[in-house]
Amino acid sequence: MKAIVLKAPGGAENLSIQDLDKPAVTTGEVLVRVKAISINPVDVKSRSGKGVYGRIKDENPLVLGWDISGTVVESHDTKFQIGDEVFGMVNFPGHGRAYAEYVAAPASQLALKPQNITHEEAAAATLVALTAWQALVTNANVRKGQKVLIHAASGGVGHIAVQIAKYLGATVVGTSSAKNRDFVLGLGADAHIDYQGYDWAAHPREFDFVLDTIGGDNIDLSLEVTREGGSIISIPTGLNEEVTSKAASKGVKGYFILVQSNGADMEQVASLLEKEILKPHIFETYGFDQIQEAHLQQETGRTVGKLIITT
Repeated sequence: MKAIVLKAPGGAENLSIQDLDKPAVTTGEVLVRVKAISINPVDVKSRSGKGVYGRIKDENPLVLGWDISGTVVESHDTKFQIGDEVFGMVNFPGHGRAYAEYVAAPASQLALKPQNITHEEAAAATLVALTAWQALVTNANVRKGQKVLIHAASGGVGHIAVQIAKYLGATVVGTSSAKNRDFVLGLGADAHIDYQGYDWAAHPREFDFVLDTIGGDNIDLSLEVTREGGSIISIPTGLNEEVTSKAASKGVKGYFILVQSNGADMEQVASLLEKEILKPHIFETYGFDQIQEAHLQQETGRTVGKLIITT
């Protein structure tokens, strides 16, 4: 099979297509013929030696990627049969090996792909959708009537988080650049904030929950508008202690989460996709041999929604 191997941490040029053996499948796993893969910021960070690279650096060959949608061609679990169309985030934050034509995946981490969406759309609603679900539902318990702020609302996690927060009954405000205002409002956000030049300190502490997908100074800005007793979740890696201490000084519960592969959560996402409550936005689709271009686009930080690779 063809797979995209990371030769060494560094630039996108370190990703190359190689011929590898198909992965062996053990009890509890299925072999998926991959139809579509999605690219995430953590892919780029890990490729450069950051992200989760430290967890997987000793793998040889090292194949990045975690998001897949495809067809089961071999099954060692009763959950799925040969021919089933499935999608999910595989083995995150471990070695997912998703940049390949075939992926061995634990059946417990996958869900059936809804028939009303494409493999490309399914792949686009994996890591980002699980991150948004686990942040808003599992951890923050966002409820009807609360006011929620979603940073980078036009990005991968953000554009899904807006839709989930609205589904949960929250009043949602999303941040992005001015040019993406209409896109954010089109997702269902009740209001938009242009993050460029916005005076956070001049606004009341009005939000019950803030989802920070950016990190750094953005945490301090977010704390200015989070009400006492509210909460903020940050998802960029390496910021857990910083989030907690800064938030505590403001009377806010602040913490970091790292998304985990979870088939039950994936099934919740599948249900929302099937009911058309959730719709991922695909910014651009690339061929398997265009992985370097896809990584370079992700690096720009200007992607609206998701980038997809087809195999």
